[in-house]
Amino acid sequence: MGVSFINEPKNFVPFLDLLKQLIRVPSVTGAEHSFLLYLKRELEEIGIKTQYYDGLLVAQGKNPTKGMLSAHIDRHGVICTGPNEFQFAAFLAKNRSDLRGNSLSEQTYQLIAKRYINQQVQAYEPWSGSYLGIGKIHDAYMCEEINNLIFKIDGLSHLQPGTPIAFSDKLKREDDLISAQLDNVISAAIIIYLYQNGFQGTAFFTAQEEAGKSWRYVYEWFRKNNMTTNELLVLDTSPYETRVEADVQQVVLRNRDANARFKSPVLKQLKNFCHKNRIDFSCKDTFIQEKNRVRKEKNLPLLTLGSTELGRIVMESKGTIQGTTLQIPTTGYHTVEETASIKSVKAILYILSSLYIEKNA
Repeated sequence: MGVSFINEPKNFVPFLDLLKQLIRVPSVTGAEHSFLLYLKRELEEIGIKTQYYDGLLVAQGKNPTKGMLSAHIDRHGVICTGPNEFQFAAFLAKNRSDLRGNSLSEQTYQLIAKRYINQQVQAYEPWSGSYLGIGKIHDAYMCEEINNLIFKIDGLSHLQPGTPIAFSDKLKREDDLISAQLDNVISAAIIIYLYQNGFQGTAFFTAQEEAGKSWRYVYEWFRKNNMTTNELLVLDTSPYETRVEADVQQVVLRNRDANARFKSPVLKQLKNFCHKNRIDFSCKDTFIQEKNRVRKEKNLPLLTLGSTELGRIVMESKGTIQGTTLQIPTTGYHTVEETASIKSVKAILYILSSLYIEKNA
């Protein structure tokens, strides 16, 4: 049966246990192979069919059209790029062809460099996931010449170029909040947990979203299979500056991003469900537009609406693939201190289980 996460909080514990497991498996942008294989094994053990492509793991239950979910699974990290040289993985020169400067990641990463100082990191072999050493960041700064963050790391001078380095992380719980590098392993955990509890639809786990590439993998899959949809639901986190801002809503929706407007029956369905079940929600585009109205009056630079995986898919497919987003409001974006309220996570699980899990499953 579908699980009521709001009315039965004890059912939240297995989800947290799953999330703890997934957080410990590194998945740096561009080096996600070992994490995707981990997800593949977890899914196949519960009887879910999977297909693994370059940059994409597709999972399908017995009723593939009963819900189409997507989540990127890469996390920010560091890549060794030369002798004792380490750069932010998502913004390497080789990744910049897909970055347009209109994503929240690109606008915020320069501001958060100092947050990584004293952060413990773990190097791993990109295909097997084997441990290659542990180090500690003692400095991080923006290098204008290469337009990327440079990290000074103690203990990893032996690494070869191309070696990924993940931020060492574990899930922390304090009162009604959880924290870790949640973006976007938490969405992967949500999808796996839905399958464990009876979800039989389709899910896409995408690589390299932080480098602006993940949309290509999903779009290509639809084209190869000569398919379209207007019901693709992309799960993610959504950053806010303070807990006060984040706690205004339990879940975050979108009418559009910087690339396209979302026209999907799922968007209306989500809004109606939230109204009916008294789940507080907001639309991120409306929130940003209101902030920009105030900023314009103060002659401050305007904020981008953000570039999302879905927006790029909608734009590139000329609207033949449509959908919407469902996001968890968080603070501490792109660090191991990214924080979400348990209330928000439970609300997301409640919404998805109610909409996509058959009552007699």
